[in-house]
Amino acid sequence: MSIAYTVVTVLGALLAGFSAGAVLLRAGWVVEPLADYGVPRAWWPWLGVAKAAGAVGLLIGLVVPAIGVAAAIGLVLYFAGAVITVVRARAFAHIPFPLIYLAPAAGSLVLALTA
Repeated sequence: MSIAYTVVTVLGALLAGFSAGAVLLRAGWVVEPLADYGVPRAWWPWLGVAKAAGAVGLLIGLVVPAIGVAAAIGLVLYFAGAVITVVRARAFAHIPFPLIYLAPAAGSLVLALTA
């Protein structure tokens, strides 16, 4: 396990955990855009739980690599779906936000697979 993998993975877990908390606590700056994008309110808790599970999975992956790879794949798919949702809503100025969260998850995945 490299230092780069550890740093990128912890950063990805922190960002995913922060994002999960923002959704679960219904921070206005997060849930207002979700409503604007047409994401049903009933999905919000599940989206938060998925991000929280991904964050925990990344951290577990520091000890059990297969769990980290699975969590990274899940987070990459999740945030890719977020980018698609933003594009479909034509909120092009908001595209960088899910990319900020996607980047360390993708980096963690690449570093885990090349180790």
